[in-house]
Amino acid sequence: VPDVILMDIRMPVIDGVQATKAVKERHPEVKVIVLTTFDDDEYVYGALKYGASGYLLKGVSMQDLAAAIRKVTTGGAIINPDVTVKVVKFFSQMAQGSFAAEADAAGADELTRTERNIANLVGHGLSNKEIAERLALSGGTVRNGLSSALSKLGLRDRTQLALWAVQTGLVQKGVES
Repeated sequence: VPDVILMDIRMPVIDGVQATKAVKERHPEVKVIVLTTFDDDEYVYGALKYGASGYLLKGVSMQDLAAAIRKVTTGGAIINPDVTVKVVKFFSQMAQGSFAAEADAAGADELTRTERNIANLVGHGLSNKEIAERLALSGGTVRNGLSSALSKLGLRDRTQLALWAVQTGLVQKGVES
């Protein structure tokens, strides 16, 4: 069983969304990075919903690809900066979809202000380092807040938290002081 799969979205027998779903059902520990082009928007939601750890544009540099693989193997998620705006816009359109309803509603009420701010900025596609700088927090505080928010919401990873933040409207509210 591989540690990481680089998954193309468009394949002849089964598309990358269904292949991601099948892999994650059989081997949830395997990380999937989806390779996409700008015209693959309609596939984004499905692949992330079924557990992809991120999206990269085809033609990504070998250095960036290697960094993405290292990031997902340590539990991180990656979305190419050029795709982030499209992802946020796409998920904003899905704001009343079923994914947000699957998150633990009671857990949302338990989030601290810092955890809500971290979730908000994850929803905007910021890295932990960028979140730490924006909120004037240490990297450890951001990691702990992220972990705590995931636990309270019953979510699996940073990608699901970003989807939750967009779908619940948290990203539109801005950072709380």
